[in-house]
Amino acid sequence: MSEVVRPSVVVMGVSAAGKSTVSLLLAERLGTDFLDADDLHPASNRAKMTAGTPLTDEDRMPWLDRVGEELALRESSGAVIACSALRRIYRDRIRARVPGAVFVHLHGSDSLLAERANGRTDHFMPASLLRSQLDTLEPLATDEAGVTVDVASAPDRIARAAVEWLESSRT
Repeated sequence: MSEVVRPSVVVMGVSAAGKSTVSLLLAERLGTDFLDADDLHPASNRAKMTAGTPLTDEDRMPWLDRVGEELALRESSGAVIACSALRRIYRDRIRARVPGAVFVHLHGSDSLLAERANGRTDHFMPASLLRSQLDTLEPLATDEAGVTVDVASAPDRIARAAVEWLESSRT
């Protein structure tokens, strides 16, 4: 029987890409904890976003440190966290605490993401901030451990594609 790999996975992307849904499915498939980085934001960050104000790097860095710390606490058992991780420096900040972290970038067309963002009523992040996130987004570089998956597919298919990539990258 082969050893079960339970990596530290960051499901990244802009708002409305489906990070929480895919992360939960992926965590179930991997038998790991699911975390949502939105839950780790300080109240001041949540208030800014709720008011439609984009976060600055100064706002994000302590939050990203906490994301990395939560992943590091679960490094031996693995975990999946939904976290925007839009820029390389943000991903580097997480990797500083969990060097083996891998990233699943949920990518979609601007129009599909806008449609999803405008259809959400249960999230503190207003659809008006989607453009700032798209403008901030830096896709995974070739030297970053990760895979990009199109969000036009059903969440279960996206999670399956991520598991297949994880399995193939570990062999």
